[in-house]
Amino acid sequence: MDISCAFATSSDTPGHVELAESLGYQRAWLYDSPALYPDVWMVLSRCAERTSRIGLGPGVLVPSLRHPMVNAAAIAELVGQAPGRVAVAIGSGFTGRFALGQRPMAWRRVAEYVRCLRALLAGDTAQWEGAVIRMLHLPGFGAKPPIDVPILIGADGPKGLAVAGELGDGVFSAVVPQPDAVKAADWRALLAFGTVLDEGEELTSARVADAAGPAAVVLYHAMYERGGADAVDALPGGRAWREAIETCPDNERHLAIHAGHLVKANPRDEPHVAELIPLASSTALTGTPEQVGEKIGRLAAAGVTEVVYQPAGSDIARELRTFASAAGLSG
Repeated sequence: MDISCAFATSSDTPGHVELAESLGYQRAWLYDSPALYPDVWMVLSRCAERTSRIGLGPGVLVPSLRHPMVNAAAIAELVGQAPGRVAVAIGSGFTGRFALGQRPMAWRRVAEYVRCLRALLAGDTAQWEGAVIRMLHLPGFGAKPPIDVPILIGADGPKGLAVAGELGDGVFSAVVPQPDAVKAADWRALLAFGTVLDEGEELTSARVADAAGPAAVVLYHAMYERGGADAVDALPGGRAWREAIETCPDNERHLAIHAGHLVKANPRDEPHVAELIPLASSTALTGTPEQVGEKIGRLAAAGVTEVVYQPAGSDIARELRTFASAAGLSG
């Protein structure tokens, strides 16, 4: 079982990744949601300059945000900076598209994008939008093709897992292990959230709300976007949250929903954090150090090969250190 970390990409992320390397994390994945965070490739480049061992990669790229040549060129430069350390995850888009007022992409289009990107990285001629394209980079302009980087598919359902089985080197899922992922790939990464409790600390503490609240309230965001009113109303505090959200005009509602995503509970989320955390903690890596270690063991038994922990709240360094200790990392 690899223990990695993920970050809601920020200007402080390079320092956090440097700390994660010193603590023994295997890999650092950075989110790609430009409506919320700075450009993922710029920050990954800064991470590469400050580290020497830890794996680096975007998780997950959303194809509609960039022409495949743009991502191919970015991958080539990052591989040149951090040879042997780069992996890439690609998906259909959750917040990366919802925060722009768009639904997730069709998996057929994601598959077409991955095929094109793979061809470009191999140094082959590809077709995109009716044009023939190839990487024409001369020496000194990024790593020279063929460029071999693992590509994981961000999949949480059968269509995504089918694309992973056909085109991916692994599966990148979130929160809940996908039983069928075992059939799709040997590399099965799971994005996880939560916080390690201090001795005697309760789920009701202000520190827990600060650290675990940003992920807990994403239950509202996801349920509302994917299941509508009935789905979110079934959650603790869900009806009141929805009624507050629905005071926003339809054409701007996505802006209110996703503000602060996985960084800080937004003003409509905040009143409900305390009542939502106990439910969210049942599937999160929240608990005493011993409980967190046991939860990681259960994920391994379920077929997860890489736990990807995203720290949140106002003390990212504390979250990285306590989770590393609970997970048995030796630095």
